[in-house]
Formats: sequence, structure tokens, C-alpha cells
Amino acid sequence: MRTAVILAGGLGTRLYPVTREIPKPLIPVQGRTLTEHVLDILKEHGVREVILSVGYKADKIKEYFGSGERFGVSITYLIEKEPLGTGGWMHLLECIPDEEFVVVNGDNLFDLDLDAALQIHKSTNALVTIGLTTVEDVEHYGVVDMDGDAILRFVEKPSRDEAPSNRINSGYYIFSPAVFSEVPDAAKFMLEKDLFPKLAANGRLSGFVSEAQWFDTGTFERWDKVIHEWRAPEKEYKPLLKN
Repeated sequence: MRTAVILAGGLGTRLYPVTREIPKPLIPVQGRTLTEHVLDILKEHGVREVILSVGYKADKIKEYFGSGERFGVSITYLIEKEPLGTGGWMHLLECIPDEEFVVVNGDNLFDLDLDAALQIHKSTNALVTIGLTTVEDVEHYGVVDMDGDAILRFVEKPSRDEAPSNRINSGYYIFSPAVFSEVPDAAKFMLEKDLFPKLAANGRLSGFVSEAQWFDTGTFERWDKVIHEWRAPEKEYKPLLKN
């Protein structure tokens, strides 16, 4: 896979006041920006063409990354003039990739084996394959119900007794170009609510489960955990920041 879309248009409100000045894609993690770590993951699997979907403080993000040359990739931009949800970028693409491509939530880091996920994607004839990670606290996430590699449905924030599994959406996906025929007409829509359930009902949504490192950076506590643990040797974690 040569192409990836990074979804990086959010406001990062849970990281205020930091993100009032610094857009979330540029927050520091181990001396580099969060997005540079995402680029590392993608480049390890052959991605060289990156589409950054940006909105909030887009000028700062474009100024920092430019054409992407100094980061070892080619970067182009989709500009959301207003928030379009996690799926609106699909209407902004001028040219649909001619092969499978990666889509990534830019505020998540996941050491996912994208090549292995691609094999599952092709073998199941899926239009989208979701990278899945496992968690203990299922009550805080949307949990998937699966039959083999097929995702049947999503259960939002279930109790532990009612959860069909402990597998959740990591925010890392493989898309086939044909999925664009299933995109909702609305300019603003959510992948998780408006597209993925439809694909699951039609048997065209697969999941690839990985126990690799996964972090989101949605709160100060989680951001601090990423700073200490992302791709670091295992050690006891002692939080320094408080919500």
C-alpha cells in the first residue's frame, strides 16, 4: 500500500488549554510531534504518499509538514472548512486511490502489522478492514461482535457482562476503493455510525486483531502514558500529569 489518509482535523478540546495554541497533530511525544510517529508507522509498511485531512489550525500544520519531503513522504492536504466528522474527507478527495489504502485516526498510535491486515482484507473480500485492539475496560468503548474475521455489529459502551468481546476499534483501517460507492450523501458523517454498520450488515466489514502497542492521546493522562511508554522497553508507569 502506497497511500494513507491521516485524519487530523479535530479540535482536541480535551487537551485545552494546550491545543488552544498547538493543534493536536503537533503535540510533542518523545521530542517529536505526534504525527511524525504516525508517519513512522506508515513508512515502515511502504506508505510514501500521505493525505492529511486537516481543519483546526490547518495553516500551522501545513507550515510544519510542508510537502513532506523532509519526513520521507509526499504530503497533500484536504482542508475541512468546518468539522465534517470522521467521514467527510471522503467527499473532498479529488482522486480516489486505485488500490487499497490506509486510513488512520491521527491522534492514535498503533504498532499494527498493516501487511498482515491487508492479507485478511483481501482474503475476506471486505471493503473496509478495521484494526482491532483489546482492552479490559470495555465500558468506555464501542465493542465489536465478530464471526471469524467478519464484524457483525458494534455494541457501544457495554457492561462487562453484556460485552460480546473485549475487541475495540483502534482507529486504523484498510479501505478498498470500491467503498466509495457506499459513502453516505451527507457532506458530514461518521465512519463509525454511518458507514461501518452498513458494511457490516452487508458482510463487507472485517476485523484484524492485534496485541501490538496501542494508545490514544485524548486526555492529558493518556498523552502522558504515550510519552512514557510508546515503543519503550517495558517498565512501571507512574503518571505525572493529572486530568
